[in-house]
Amino acid sequence: MNQLLLPLLLMAVVAIPLVMGTRKQKKAAAAQQELLSSLAPGDRVMTTSGLYASVADASADTTIDLEIAPGVVTTWLRQAVREKVEPVVETDEDTIDDEALVEEPVVESKDDERVEEKTGAQIAPPLEHGKK
Repeated sequence: MNQLLLPLLLMAVVAIPLVMGTRKQKKAAAAQQELLSSLAPGDRVMTTSGLYASVADASADTTIDLEIAPGVVTTWLRQAVREKVEPVVETDEDTIDDEALVEEPVVESKDDERVEEKTGAQIAPPLEHGKK
């Protein structure tokens, strides 16, 4: 009995991760297939190459038309679509405040070298012309 226990235990240690990995891979493939079949015109997608586009036409079985810029439609394989992404929504936080455009103040140190207040970086003093 002890002679069969060790080989069975070793086979179980090897077989369980293989079965679990296969199940995970099948679930991921099914989810990707469902995504590809659910694409409709107007959906915002990202391709496997990182291109963001809107679906223009999804009526063909193997290809899909993507609008990458206003009026620019290209044809791609359906498998090139990686994921659906949410459309870009502009918010008030995206706008630049006038306060953000104000430069940081510069103060002079005792050695007449200008020092930037925030970072502490030293800047050489201006050259004086006409003195020898």
